[in-house]
Amino acid sequence: MRGTLDRLEAVIAERRTASSDSSYVASLFAKGREKIAQKVGEEATETVIAALSGDPAKLTSEAADLLFHLLVLLADGDVGIDEVLAELDRRDGVSGIAEKAARQE
Repeated sequence: MRGTLDRLEAVIAERRTASSDSSYVASLFAKGREKIAQKVGEEATETVIAALSGDPAKLTSEAADLLFHLLVLLADGDVGIDEVLAELDRRDGVSGIAEKAARQE
């Protein structure tokens, strides 16, 4: 899985500066962070709907769309997948309740 995320992150970085006429990724970056964030929200909603439908294939497809758009948003914010994974590693073994309480302080 990690290789897939790394490759996708590299493709997004490569296509970021391509022509927005020939690259969906470039067209998202050209529209700005607000539009990219909106797409993440749309994909998250579609993922939830797919999950509730009970169809594993739909859930898989929508989850892939969500991950893709999230990686585009992270790239726009100059945050790499390594940073996100490091944060997940940091939280490993910490109770979700305790971790959330620590963030609210």
